[in-house]
Amino acid sequence: MSRRARVSPQEAGLPVGGVRRRTPGLRREEVAVLAGVGASWYQWLEQGRDISVSPQVLDSVARVLRLSNAERRHLYALAGLNPPAPEVAPEKRDMCDGLRRVIDTWMPYPAHIMDLYYNCVMYNDAAAVVLGMRSDITQNCLVDFFTDPMYRARSRTWEQNARTVVAQFRAACAARPDDDGYQAVLAEVSDASAEFVGMWAERDIEDQGQIRKELDHPVVGLLVVESTVMKVPARPDLSIVLHTPLDEANTAAKLEWLASPEGRRGAMYPVAG
Repeated sequence: MSRRARVSPQEAGLPVGGVRRRTPGLRREEVAVLAGVGASWYQWLEQGRDISVSPQVLDSVARVLRLSNAERRHLYALAGLNPPAPEVAPEKRDMCDGLRRVIDTWMPYPAHIMDLYYNCVMYNDAAAVVLGMRSDITQNCLVDFFTDPMYRARSRTWEQNARTVVAQFRAACAARPDDDGYQAVLAEVSDASAEFVGMWAERDIEDQGQIRKELDHPVVGLLVVESTVMKVPARPDLSIVLHTPLDEANTAAKLEWLASPEGRRGAMYPVAG
């Protein structure tokens, strides 16, 4: 009822007559006509009665009432249906500057942002120095995990983390089985890595969460961090991956040194060790 009151007849494309309207916004009967449902059925919907509803009808009502993506998902929940997949609202698409500030503020610890298909959207300086993120690789986190020799050489825990990475990507694919973007990434990494093909055939599945990583950095030696994947509700197409130093190998101090002017100079001319 509150959303119906916010939509004027003019906005809904109805003719404006000279009769005074006692109801702000649209009448129930008008919403029913515009949504293609019966007036009594729509009244029962507003009253929360135990009636049968379909996603198609709810989408029609959401269109007439000009519901946002979040409001449309809430309508599904109120009707007892599984909400549709989150979508990016047009007014939320321009959030990259704010997200860049998030990962830059995470310095001196590595952080990056990836999209639904694990493509790296942006990363901070620590991710470049510690994880080897750079412009001359594919910029897809799954493909690079299996094909980037620099990351593979630095990762002490590559073998034990690989199956987790594959299982998490399968979970992401399963949520969108008809999405061609996932199929394109699968084809690329399958062509590039027989190891991935073998692990994919095991059909493990796991939600994104935290992964412990042990890295051998050429300048400071062992680093032990924990990566955490965080979702951005307003941008369901993006995830922030934050790496937190664990209380081992003096990792926090080493990362702080690498971000210092002296450490940056040292990272430009790494030595073995």
